Amino acid sequence: MMDILHQYGMSLLWSDGYRFTGLAVTLWLLVSSVVMGGLMAIPLAVGRVSSNRAIRLPIWLFTYVFRGTPLYVQLLVFYSGMYSLEIVRQTDFLNAFFRSGLNCTILALTLNTCAYTTEVFAGAIRAVPHGEIEAANAYGFSRFKLYTCIILPSALRTALPAYSNEVILMLHSTSLAFTATVPDILKVARDINSATYQPFYAFGIAAVIYLVISFVLISLFRKAEKRWLAHIKPQSSH
Repeated sequence: MMDILHQYGMSLLWSDGYRFTGLAVTLWLLVSSVVMGGLMAIPLAVGRVSSNRAIRLPIWLFTYVFRGTPLYVQLLVFYSGMYSLEIVRQTDFLNAFFRSGLNCTILALTLNTCAYTTEVFAGAIRAVPHGEIEAANAYGFSRFKLYTCIILPSALRTALPAYSNEVILMLHSTSLAFTATVPDILKVARDINSATYQPFYAFGIAAVIYLVISFVLISLFRKAEKRWLAHIKPQSSH
């Protein structure tokens, strides 16, 4: 039994040369969705705080839909629902894209984290001190230069603690990938449990791996906060 557990357990961490490990798939889901979602969220956050309703309202609707519905449901819509549409099956690119569980999972994770990150960044933009904006205007900054040099750098630094929580939540959300038959950590752990009937070991190993990844991510964000947010942390009094 332990030999079987060891054999299957290796697929969580080490590749056999032909397949990616559960750890590698989980990290790929996390990194790809967070990077793409974060890059999309920056311009959307700028539009979210725009005074132009034609720009602001569609972005609000997007964030409302993806924050107001469960990620599990979103994944099912993309993985099962989209392929049932005739236009999807008849379009070569869409047909190939939505037939892949990995593509559907990354799409769902990306749009979901993009919606939450957009609101996080938008809140940070609103919190930028008005004095900084007035000073930039006094120096004759254009609107583009104002955002790229003053507002966005300040807002992104302020949003770092909240954004770190979003990244950790996305790590946890990758565990839904098994729904689309993507061999992530949880999917491999379920296979181990099916083969060994040892749920404590199977899911216990998966839990430890998630904890280690979370510890690494939290440590990286703490270092980033110490570097970029040191100026706003209160000084201890003696």
